[in-house]
Amino acid sequence: MTTAWALAAITVAAVAAALCLSRPGRTGGGGRLGHPAAWLGGVTALIYLNQVLFTVYVIRVRHGDPSFVARYLPSGWFALARGPVIDAVARHFPHPGVLAPSVLRVQAFLELPFVLLAYLTVCRWFSAPVYRAALRLAWPVSAAYTATFCLIEWSLRNPYTVDDIVIRIAAALVVPLLITRLSPGAERPEPGVAGLLVFAVSAMAFGLLVLVVYDTALLYDLGDVGRRLPVALAALAVLAAARAAARLGPGRAAGPCVDSVARSFGWFLVLFFVPALPVRYGLIAGSGYVSAAAGLVIVGAAAWYGVREALARGGVSPLGWAVRMGAAVAAGICGAAVALLAPTGHTELRLLEVAGAFFVCAVGACALLDPRAGRAGS
Repeated sequence: MTTAWALAAITVAAVAAALCLSRPGRTGGGGRLGHPAAWLGGVTALIYLNQVLFTVYVIRVRHGDPSFVARYLPSGWFALARGPVIDAVARHFPHPGVLAPSVLRVQAFLELPFVLLAYLTVCRWFSAPVYRAALRLAWPVSAAYTATFCLIEWSLRNPYTVDDIVIRIAAALVVPLLITRLSPGAERPEPGVAGLLVFAVSAMAFGLLVLVVYDTALLYDLGDVGRRLPVALAALAVLAAARAAARLGPGRAAGPCVDSVARSFGWFLVLFFVPALPVRYGLIAGSGYVSAAAGLVIVGAAAWYGVREALARGGVSPLGWAVRMGAAVAAGICGAAVALLAPTGHTELRLLEVAGAFFVCAVGACALLDPRAGRAGS
């Protein structure tokens, strides 16, 4: 119960920070350190390298038995990779005792940049203004995520906990220095229907890849890579095709309903950045009602900002817009309901499917219902 209350407090504070710091009309900064996806690739490589070194440590020092740490954590962790290659690496690795920090400690530092860079990659794919606004939130996001990680660490207290918390706090002080120096992104035309649908495909495929990394590396389940590899390769192929399609151009200009959805979702990406991790853990740690309320507040605020911006452009009949948007939202809800029926054992995967189905169906309905160009005011 103490963990649930503390997580609820973090969630409320994170939502308040998002609403206070993500004000309309502000511009973001940035630096010269490149695209977040490139840095994410490097962090992911380090995560998997640590998994290999951890496996070497367990084979050589712990005689292949991870129970020395597995007994402190929930079931489903520490499925070791074994085979001729990893066994040969372990056999020839000099001084394996120096690999002791690969047990939980390296992950404690790398998890924060992994989740921040993954989220920022999605924001950059959506639009440069959204990405720059998200960059500006690096420090409050780092604080909210680190508080959440440390709380979960403390709820699973073990001999590594204090070290891990110190390392996570150090990461919280270092990682935002990198994040705020990422390149701000080049201006692009506002996404039309095609751009939004390509973004949705990109985000869903990318989200699946992130879940694969979590399941196989951040849970120390390197032995599950072979089982997950076909899914990862399929998602990677879809992602590559979607990003190639994104470079073809913005396509037809967005009508008022599509524009409303696009602007609202852009605001959602910015506002949800700070409380995303507390909300996710709240769903499984006893503060689900607070997480649900936080989600509704963020959605409501994003819709308010987005719709206000879209309607401020003028030339739109409020009544006609409201009728069309109501139909589009209904289509999105129907799509989400169908996705909710799909069998899956993964909470994050279900949320990804439901959100993706809602977005695609709502955008598709808007595209069908929006008046043609030149008749935007009808």
